[in-house]
Amino acid sequence: MENDCITIKDMPLEERPREKLVALGVGALSNAELLAILLRVGNKTESAIQLATRVITQSGSLRNLPNLSLEDLQENKGIGPDKAVMIKAALELGSRLATTPRGEAGSITSPGQAANLFMEELRYKKKEFFKVLLLNTKNHVISKEEISVGSLSASIVHPREIFNQPLRKSAASVIMFHNHPSGDPVPSQEDLEVTRRLVDAGNILGIAVRDHIIIGDGCFFSFREKGLL
Repeated sequence: MENDCITIKDMPLEERPREKLVALGVGALSNAELLAILLRVGNKTESAIQLATRVITQSGSLRNLPNLSLEDLQENKGIGPDKAVMIKAALELGSRLATTPRGEAGSITSPGQAANLFMEELRYKKKEFFKVLLLNTKNHVISKEEISVGSLSASIVHPREIFNQPLRKSAASVIMFHNHPSGDPVPSQEDLEVTRRLVDAGNILGIAVRDHIIIGDGCFFSFREKGLL
């Protein structure tokens, strides 16, 4: 029953995550305490913090928490559809914040700056995602476009798929991105061949490929930086 649940209000005042956040700041809270604020209550046998700890353990680590599906989250007693949706929404908001550049009107001036736009979004993915950053003549970001999901191959990243949106949105240049789920961003032979093919296509269309960046786990490989473009 609902009144059998252990709520955060049942905890000593100094241990309540909400009050702790107000008194000491958000940085004073543990990962489990932050998640417990979203959960609000636990279940008949666990406090919200204990339940939050179990959810993080279920994912393997905090960094893997976004990989839990709505169904995975609801396997935990005390997390229904509403709470599962709230957790997924909070994680997505955090991911979008991490990948939003400071001063989006500013220009992209380095491979590192470009890689940071996709690092947190792509570094933990279990499949390969291919994305393209569209830039105007001043190297300002026009938009981010997702091209494909799956293993990188010439058939999946066909030039017509890559350059459709850049042509429609009058982009002057593009930066291509994909991730390596292994965490190692070193390009494969197929990566090299696909990149050369797309650079040639861009030259024909008048849309420069400024770089191809492979995202690994907290690291990246820039074709331009390595002199491969």
